[in-house]
Amino acid sequence: MLIKEDHADIATPNGPMRVHRFQPAGGGPHPGVVLFSEIFQVTGPIQRTARRLASHGYLVAAPEVYHEFEPAGCALAYDKDGTDKGNRYKIEKDLAAYDADARAVIAHLKSLPQCNGRLGSFGVCLGGHLSFRCAMNPEILAGVCLYATDIHKRSLGKGLRDDSLDRIPALSGEMLMIFGKQDPHVPQAGRDLIYKAMTEAGVNFTWHEFNAQHALIRDEGPRYDAALADICYALALELFDRRLRSGCLEAPAGAAPAPLKLG
Repeated sequence: MLIKEDHADIATPNGPMRVHRFQPAGGGPHPGVVLFSEIFQVTGPIQRTARRLASHGYLVAAPEVYHEFEPAGCALAYDKDGTDKGNRYKIEKDLAAYDADARAVIAHLKSLPQCNGRLGSFGVCLGGHLSFRCAMNPEILAGVCLYATDIHKRSLGKGLRDDSLDRIPALSGEMLMIFGKQDPHVPQAGRDLIYKAMTEAGVNFTWHEFNAQHALIRDEGPRYDAALADICYALALELFDRRLRSGCLEAPAGAAPAPLKLG
């Protein structure tokens, strides 16, 4: 499917935020996906992820998560300076600002005539955590979180005391959680904590753990695993197709399906 790309600078309570848009060139309206980047913002690998999703018929909106700190259009480098800066911004930004940004992108997608109003979220690393929180908005029918950092440590945002674990009952859509077993950022104890909290809250989710490092789908750098990346994209697209395109029936009240844990 041919796609087209542009951007929009949308209003947030903390100033304008650039949103990179990737969408099918024709047809529609299409389901929308909020794509959250890692700490480096909208880099080449994130753009390629966006194009891959858009080529399957989704209107993808990728916000610049550090718009308060960097000029519009900035992507941080995959080096020590970029890593240090991204990690610093991650805990300098107010938690409420992350949530306000997500709501702004949701509202933007819903305002577009090319969007049919059925929305999902997708994120990697920091973006996996932001996708997790974005899915706490009722408009998000399906959330994909790849190696989401800091949920288990409650350390997102200024003050290092986020409430993501406490707000898990707000996840009303279906979730797809993917982790690498060799990821030092989310160790086994942390993964177990998240899994237990989601299970106890009755969230409808699928859980996958692969023998892989952090950043396993980033097609730049030594940790990229192309075979596993293909599997991850297939899992995400299956969920989006079922929840955003086909309109999968909800589970009966009080009878959420048991989560499937693989690996």
